[in-house]
Amino acid sequence: MQEAIFFDTMRQGLWIAVMIAAPMLAVALIAGVTIGLFQALTSVQEMTLTFVPKVGAMLIVFWATMSFMSDSLVDFFTQTLVPLIAGS
Repeated sequence: MQEAIFFDTMRQGLWIAVMIAAPMLAVALIAGVTIGLFQALTSVQEMTLTFVPKVGAMLIVFWATMSFMSDSLVDFFTQTLVPLIAGS
């Protein structure tokens, strides 16, 4: 395999990984900042208060975007990787 094809395929794969992870990471960031602000304003320093809502929000977003994630991975596999493996 030529280096250019290899690097282009790696670039596409990394971009898809970023696109798949972005919704969950954005929700985790927003939930963390919101809960941190709430804790700073109320002086409540409970560890489970930061962990449980953040994980719950991430699970909800994961469930909502699961079809987008699987469609993106299947499209990348069938349109990019399978032709490279088959040699066409």
